[in-house]
Amino acid sequence: MSKQEEIFDIYDEQMNWIGTAPRSEVHAQGHWHQTFQCWILSCEESEPNLLLQLRSADKDLFPNLLDISSAGHLAAGETVRDGVRELEEELGLKVEFDELLACGTFAEEDLMSESLIDREFCHIFIYRCDQPLKNYQLQEAEVSGIFAVKMKAFEKLVSGEAASATVSGIMLANDEVTREIALSDLVPHPAAYYQLLFQAIRRYELVD
Repeated sequence: MSKQEEIFDIYDEQMNWIGTAPRSEVHAQGHWHQTFQCWILSCEESEPNLLLQLRSADKDLFPNLLDISSAGHLAAGETVRDGVRELEEELGLKVEFDELLACGTFAEEDLMSESLIDREFCHIFIYRCDQPLKNYQLQEAEVSGIFAVKMKAFEKLVSGEAASATVSGIMLANDEVTREIALSDLVPHPAAYYQLLFQAIRRYELVD
């Protein structure tokens, strides 16, 4: 095990703590572990946008795909409140945990191969932030770009009602990009995951 390798708390299927393990073992053996996930909702324009981060090409899981605005694993001993650090590390946003709106916890399982199994208890939050995309400070090792997508268009895409959606954003080199994306351009999440997210957005009356 590398001296720099992350150590995670691991759990059974009922989220009972059973010990700790290094990141490589967690993903190789499919141990359940915890993640912090925060979706940024921007209402700067007339129609609300969700922000998607483009994962770095060097990521061990789902490189070069678009995903949650900011997310990360919780290290051993960390609480969900500690996860708020991801917003500053990945996007340069200094946010207090109490500013986040909780959506709930979702158990997600991705069986990518016999030696790569990701089982996460995802603690999902929403953060309202209307700053322009150019003001985000991206963490080069983790994030290659940040994109805005109209919430309604994104909802239709992930529900299967639409085959594509338009996203506009900024890459690390400050290149402005507008492109059409399909479901295959996104990190896969089950329909129930997105239902939890969109229900929470409406429950908090963040959109009309």
